[in-house]
Amino acid sequence: MTNETAAVSSEGHMPEGSDSSDERARLEEEGEVAADYLEELLDIADLDGDIDIDVDHGRAAVAVVTDEDDETLSALVGRKGEVLDALQELTRLAVQAKTGDRSRLMLDVAGYRKNRRVELTALAQDAIVRVQENGADVALEPMNPFERKVVHDAVAAAGLVSESEGAEPNRHVVIRAAG
Repeated sequence: MTNETAAVSSEGHMPEGSDSSDERARLEEEGEVAADYLEELLDIADLDGDIDIDVDHGRAAVAVVTDEDDETLSALVGRKGEVLDALQELTRLAVQAKTGDRSRLMLDVAGYRKNRRVELTALAQDAIVRVQENGADVALEPMNPFERKVVHDAVAAAGLVSESEGAEPNRHVVIRAAG
């Protein structure tokens, strides 16, 4: 097994006004606890993978990566990222049990969330163009909270407005013209 915990990247980004060393140290500790938990899981599942830890936008960001084919970790992603979502929640609970604090850490496995972010940004851009061209609201398909956040961020950056509507598991984003 090559389960190694990488040093926290010095490139992590903290939101403005929260770059205190105490907060960064707390997030780094979250990442380390999460890495320990995930290393044990990888050992139990007999999966090879390395753990990368970072601090990104005020959150611990932990990624399970492999030098081999990403398919070796596909069982940890599941259909439409469902296993990844559950694993993220379990990892957050493990961090909370160890630190006593609620965790907002983001987990990625084999680049799934990174790739999904690119897809969702393109989807949001297409919807933004439709709203700008004809002024009508555009409702997207149901998404999980991570996916909705990516879309909301893209919409806000374009100067439009968006809302999440509906109840889980059918909660979706509606994009509207500003004003």
